[in-house]
Amino acid sequence: MTNTTHPVKRGILRNFIGGEFCDARGGARIDNVNPATGEVIGALPDSGVSDVDLAVESARAAFPAWKASGREARAKTLYAIADAIEKKKHGLALAETRDQGKPVSLSLSMDIPRAAANFRFFAGAILHESDDAFHGDGGLFNYTARKPLGVCGLITPWNLPLYLLSWKIAPALATGNTAVCKPSEFTSSTAYMLAEIFAETGLPPGVCNMVFGSGPAAGGALVTHPRVPLISFTGGTKTGAGLATAVAPQFKKVSLELGGKNANVIFADADLALAARTSVRSSFLNQGEICLCGSRIYVERSVFESFLTALRAETAKLVVGDPEDERTTVGALIHSEHRDKVESYVDIARSEGARVESGGKRPTLSAPFARGAFYEPTILTGVRADSRVQKEEIFGPVVTVTPFGDEAEAVMLANDVEYGLSASVWTRDAARAHRVAEALDVGTVWVNAWLMRDLRVPFGGAKASGLGREGGRHSLEFYTETKTVAMKW
Repeated sequence: MTNTTHPVKRGILRNFIGGEFCDARGGARIDNVNPATGEVIGALPDSGVSDVDLAVESARAAFPAWKASGREARAKTLYAIADAIEKKKHGLALAETRDQGKPVSLSLSMDIPRAAANFRFFAGAILHESDDAFHGDGGLFNYTARKPLGVCGLITPWNLPLYLLSWKIAPALATGNTAVCKPSEFTSSTAYMLAEIFAETGLPPGVCNMVFGSGPAAGGALVTHPRVPLISFTGGTKTGAGLATAVAPQFKKVSLELGGKNANVIFADADLALAARTSVRSSFLNQGEICLCGSRIYVERSVFESFLTALRAETAKLVVGDPEDERTTVGALIHSEHRDKVESYVDIARSEGARVESGGKRPTLSAPFARGAFYEPTILTGVRADSRVQKEEIFGPVVTVTPFGDEAEAVMLANDVEYGLSASVWTRDAARAHRVAEALDVGTVWVNAWLMRDLRVPFGGAKASGLGREGGRHSLEFYTETKTVAMKW
């Protein structure tokens, strides 16, 4: 293993295994491209089975001591990691933006602060958790105990790179596990910088390892590794289905946070101005590349035109362009192939007779952004209910707006997709809000809001949007195995 002091020179990343930075054993690398300019800004290891094996063995070797270190010691380390993230927030935010294409203002205001918050939350959570105890008949006393499973395989996507990586690492390490992480090959820079923070803050070698590379090679090797008893995956539904099939014979513990095709349901009695402002945010934040984005808006027919007018006006305020300019509100999509996919859905809508109310094309930008993967925020109306545009996850800045007649039709339309991750309901009628929230087949319902997260509540999806729940005690339970002890006095 090759040790190095500053392995990030010229954008060259290296794996972090056993507390040391090293190249992939095969020596191959993957280019890292800035999606806003199309320029190669660095490279990362193209890791494979042998690299994953090395990382897993390192994590296994570190597990006994980390497990035995105690809650206070683990919490102290996680608090130190959170502090370091906050101190380095500007560098992390810039790296996130150059990797992913999102506006640097978003990286600074959401991605990096939430990553620090995840470490801080779970550091505190393990200091205040409790187990169950029950007195039974006949002198029987029952209690439960939880223990870490060992090496956790953590696989994260490219849309919220550090934010979602920390969402998995923090509870895994807090509960006494060790980890091998496989970040997306499109957005590995902040994961590498997090590894630097691990080294600086004294995280014991091998407790958390970073293996960079492609999903099929590095990710596949981690998923099927016989000495990794737990997999937490966030990504596409198709990939998640393949992962679930691959691990089934090994009976691994699995959490899958997958795709979404989320609905915003807006009733006539809602605060339409607030609903329009929030719907623009929920449709186009992070270029629509958030699994929780509301890509289908259903509006009660009596206020459809007035809401659409407000939505167009709010969308017109968005600024598409240089992600490093703090005035920019919509950056580049992750890469040009994904931009082409998003564009193809708008073409489908047009071919079926839908109307483009706003956007619907690539913006005209000057160099160096003319080659970037940009697409204008797009509003579509008149989209058929059975259109692929209404049914499939586009994962880009495209939203459909459709009228409905009554509450029953609104619920029917919102539920009429294979996904079930989240929804937003807009109404001043509390009874209606509860009825509709109960009827929606999703994991999270926001009422008169969107993307307001409380780390204590369970998070996950229904139907094709995933399997399992994480967050708060649900994460503590997922990353541990529960044992019941029954004692007869």
